Order: sequence, then C-alpha cells, then structure tokens
Amino acid sequence: MTTQTAPSRLAEMIRVDQAGEFGATRIYRGQLAVMGNRSHLSTEIEGMARQEEGHRARFDALMAERGVRPTALQPFWSVAGYALGAGTALLGPEAAMACTAAIETEIDKHYSDQLDELGDSDPELSAMVEEFREDEREHRDAALEAGAEQAPAYALLSGAIRLGCRLAIRISEKI
Repeated sequence: MTTQTAPSRLAEMIRVDQAGEFGATRIYRGQLAVMGNRSHLSTEIEGMARQEEGHRARFDALMAERGVRPTALQPFWSVAGYALGAGTALLGPEAAMACTAAIETEIDKHYSDQLDELGDSDPELSAMVEEFREDEREHRDAALEAGAEQAPAYALLSGAIRLGCRLAIRISEKI
C-alpha cells in the first residue's frame, strides 16, 4: 500500500531536520571551543561534527530544491546550541558526552517516528533520514562508551537536555 504525506508536512519534516542538524553542528562547535584538543575525546567530537555538517549540507540542498524555508529560530538555535555545547564541556568531557547521548537518543526516536509516518511516500527523504538515523545512533553509542553516564547528575542533565530537544523539535516544525 502506498502512503501519502501532505506537502506541508514534508516541509515541516525537512525544516525541523535541517534545524536539528544545524543545532548539532553548533553544539559540537561549542564543545570544541571549550575542550580544544586537550581532551582525549576531541578527535571523536570533531568526527561527529563533520558528519553533522554533512547532514546539514544535504538538508540545506533539499530545502533549496524543494523551496522549504528554514526555521525562523535558526539564529536562536545557533546561540542555544553553542551555549549548550560549551556549557556541557565546561562540566567536563563526560558531561559533553552526556549531552550527545541525550540528544542522539531523542533524534533516534524522532527519525524513527518520521520514517513510520513517511512510509513509502517520499523515498528520497526516507533514505536520508534512515542514513542519518544510523549515524546518530553511532554517536549516541560512542558517547555512552566514552563515559556519558559518569557525568555529574547524569539523570538530571540527560533528562533536561532530552526535554529541551523534544521542545525544539516541536517548535522548529512550525516556526
């Protein structure tokens, strides 16, 4: 059975996904600004940042191709993402990894929900989301392996970041 997703909903999906990938690049830039190359995790974070930049570039191209406007909140997400990255890095490498694990947990769920909703209505978008979801899962797993759960007040930090991520997703779809 073929499913159809309304063009307006597809635009929301592309908008929010681009905003999320943009926000991720800013988080990693903030973390690297604080940690520099002084942490054993800097190379790992730089690799994740490059992947997120690639994701964002592909969503930028898809937005241009389909005439989808970016979220009006992009300047806010730029500052908020950078601040979140720098703030967690100031708490230490484990907190930076807790940030990554929390966000990627939410993005895994978000992308999985999108794939369920898309069905076979937009193979190009589905393929991108599926590919990027796998990368985000790798980031989450790497962050957990790097000691994310050892961060100070991990449960509180993770919960707050996950809540913020869910709110950012809902807002960026519409605004």
